Amino acid sequence: MTKQNFLKGTLILITAGMITRFLGFINRIVVARIMGEEGIGLYNMALPTLFLMYTISQVGLPIAISKRVAEAEAKNNQQKIKQILLISLSITISLSVVSSVIMFISIPYIAEYLLTDKRVILPMMAIIPMIPISAVGSVIRGYFQGRQNMKPQSYAQVIEQVVRIGFVILLVHYLVPYGVEYAAAGAMVSVIIGEGVSLWYMIWVFQAKKRIKIRKNIWHHLKTGKQTLYQLFSIAIPSTASRMVNSIANFLEPILVAQSLALAGFQATVATKQYGMLTGYALPLLFLPTFITHSLAVALVPNLSEAEALHHSKRIHYRIHQAIRLSFASGAIATVLLTLFADTILHYMYGTTNASIFLKLMAPCFLFMYIQFPLNASLQALDLAKQAMWNNIISTIIKFVVLIGLTTNPEIGIYGAAIAMCAGVIIGTMLHLITLHRAIRFHIPAIMIVKMLALIVLTFWLGELLVRILSFDLTNLASFVAILLLLFACYIIFLFCLQFIRWDELKPLWKRS
Repeated sequence: MTKQNFLKGTLILITAGMITRFLGFINRIVVARIMGEEGIGLYNMALPTLFLMYTISQVGLPIAISKRVAEAEAKNNQQKIKQILLISLSITISLSVVSSVIMFISIPYIAEYLLTDKRVILPMMAIIPMIPISAVGSVIRGYFQGRQNMKPQSYAQVIEQVVRIGFVILLVHYLVPYGVEYAAAGAMVSVIIGEGVSLWYMIWVFQAKKRIKIRKNIWHHLKTGKQTLYQLFSIAIPSTASRMVNSIANFLEPILVAQSLALAGFQATVATKQYGMLTGYALPLLFLPTFITHSLAVALVPNLSEAEALHHSKRIHYRIHQAIRLSFASGAIATVLLTLFADTILHYMYGTTNASIFLKLMAPCFLFMYIQFPLNASLQALDLAKQAMWNNIISTIIKFVVLIGLTTNPEIGIYGAAIAMCAGVIIGTMLHLITLHRAIRFHIPAIMIVKMLALIVLTFWLGELLVRILSFDLTNLASFVAILLLLFACYIIFLFCLQFIRWDELKPLWKRS
């Protein structure tokens, strides 16, 4: 079984993430052009129910599998790994079957009374087979992550997107004449086919390189797996609870914003427009760097789990520091660009500059978000998932309190929602740091904080200097591109000079894995 070091595994995940995001963007363009707004509406109306069933059927097991497999791998306990796989598969398959039945029974009611459009029945029915396929795929993905082999899932992601795009073009184009509901169902079927091919590839890799025999003594491993079941659920249940809290928070947030703005005297149309600028324009840009920090977090869990199993405390501290350094480095350049060129970026991306104030206000605060990903992963890896869950709950409650308190003020309005989001991000990150300090005496050294501030200040100063030298204006795309290229080149130099990236850490990347 091929195993990558932490940085190489992270780079593989980042590369796959960039490719799949690009292919996903192409997929959305293709679907939108063929199906039109009405078809896209039906397609997107069916997705939230599917995502809810995902959460129920997987119960946070992928990250738990990754951690427990890494621990067993560190001790070369192949029977434990087999038991983890068998128990996880039995749970996810059982829950996916139950979820599929519940979804099948409830679809007519959801479509007619909750979504108020019977045409969504067909797309929702079409997506049901996706639940068990995705559930099994999540187990195998967690297994490969625990083995610290990020290649199979990365290749599988790219394969899935390519297959999906091909079948979207074929099926949707063929079914459009029959009605938009059939076209939307065709788009859903293309998702299933893509996921199915992706799963087939991961199973093929697993069988080609497996070191355990799954079919031998199945019942014995299941009957004696009480402790393994507890170990998996000790991470899976808090992780699922955190995801449910986030889902409920995402559901309540627009309601609270709308009601608060109404109390402040804003008309419904104005409130909707302002919330749209915040969530439709600003937030997607602020979350752009998170595919890098998410990749770091995925690779971090098995690495820390292995170190903990071997009682390598120095390696644990070093790896968390390294993940924070790299996460901050990926987010700092985005923060400077979104603050310094907010109007320009919005102008070229959306044709408007109305949300620039949100970017300038929130970008510095979202630096805390970028380092929150590896901190949360560290808590999961160190068996502190329950504490991470409570940190998320507390930060969410504080965010809503701040949101209501500020947004109901007519002089603050929608900016109160932006401030509340920033407060939630900062408090959540600080709570994670406090938890890590209490558990393993971890802290960010003062010298690292000084370097973080220096990186931000130097990059911002250089950006402003280039703007003045090149006489930059909003409509001059050529000068904007020139500034970006020069700024990125100098930023790389800053990263090496301030040791956010170190040569000794890069050397293992050229070793064959």
